[in-house]
Amino acid sequence: MAKWLSKNKKLILMILFTLGALLVWRFGTKITVPLFSVKNLGTSDSSNIFGFLDIFTGGALSQFSILALGISPYITSSIVVELLKMDIIPQFKEWSEEGEAGRAKLSQWTRYIALMLAFAQSITVIIGVGHSSESLYFEPLIDMNAFTYLYMALVMTAGTAFVMWLADQISLHGIGNGGSMIIVAGIVSQLPSMFTELATQFLGDERTTWTIIQFVIICLLFVGIIVAVVWFEGIHRHIPVQYANRPSAYRLIGKQDSPLSIKLNSASVIPVIFASTILSIPLTIVNFVGVEDATWWNIIFSTNKPIGFVIYILLIFVFSFFYSFLQIDPDKVADNLKKQNAYVPGYKPGEETADFLSRVLFKVTLLGATYLAVLASLPIIISWIFGLGASVSIGGTSIMIVVGVAIETAKQIKQESEKQDVHGFL
Repeated sequence: MAKWLSKNKKLILMILFTLGALLVWRFGTKITVPLFSVKNLGTSDSSNIFGFLDIFTGGALSQFSILALGISPYITSSIVVELLKMDIIPQFKEWSEEGEAGRAKLSQWTRYIALMLAFAQSITVIIGVGHSSESLYFEPLIDMNAFTYLYMALVMTAGTAFVMWLADQISLHGIGNGGSMIIVAGIVSQLPSMFTELATQFLGDERTTWTIIQFVIICLLFVGIIVAVVWFEGIHRHIPVQYANRPSAYRLIGKQDSPLSIKLNSASVIPVIFASTILSIPLTIVNFVGVEDATWWNIIFSTNKPIGFVIYILLIFVFSFFYSFLQIDPDKVADNLKKQNAYVPGYKPGEETADFLSRVLFKVTLLGATYLAVLASLPIIISWIFGLGASVSIGGTSIMIVVGVAIETAKQIKQESEKQDVHGFL
């Protein structure tokens, strides 16, 4: 053990730095926005956008923390920049093709846009927080006016900037991607309250044999979801690619095979985030305005209602195809293969290869979208069957994020350990 510790000092320091940064972030989520007094803490309603964001901030939004928005504005900004690169802003597209220097400029603009989004979201949260559900009720300490709103919005925007900086430090000096680690920490931090809610509901004073069985079934379902996510996230469609003979060092290298890999779920959780956000915005506006009879709004836009549930699944499919073809452009891939003197066996380079890749990507995305829709709908269906409380908000997509980041972090730890072993050998 002592020998392993001495050989992996750098790795241990990276892990400790990551844990320390996450601890700082966790303390920050407990600091309430100035000029407001928290009268009642609780779990926000997941049917509106506040509850949706609260899942990924570790409960910071339901506590009206200075870090209430977390890393979400940066994630939204990254998606916006990806969309703007599609010939919407030619300058962004040029930068994306300029290598490291271009990526640095895009990264800088992504941060600028993230801060603008954070400011807009802060204003929305501050204005609407008093009109949301009773579990999100705060009392201002002074008379509110335009300057106090501006002040609090700047504080929350600064909190987002701090979280972005902290995520960068984790990426540079810690283990894994900092933004992903913070999101995972937020999700994991809600696990104790979730299982406490489950235990209270099924193992409380009124427990029976049937409620105990239900509790065991729910726990097994969560374990089953984790196992299924690990298996599905590892599925890839490999397309054989061959490289024609190329001269090297005055001799010819024979044909080289290098398969093109397409992940089953290349869009990750982005479609679920888009679908949830679009459905939650109307309900949030209804809460702000204070509509007396919001029955039809809930029927159409609430994922807990049959019509809203169907719309939710359809939106996941639409955004899965949109984002998958955005991430993997068959025409661009076929063009790059042609430039590299490579080809897919049985298909001519160029347009025929692009058509083939489009068909394959469509089939893979159809399966991936189905997997994602089932994963997103399972928590809703389980809640319908067992009547789970509002605190049990950890869904299949949240588990997918945790599992995905855990797998990537484990790979990075293994690579860092092997790198240090080789360094020691040399």
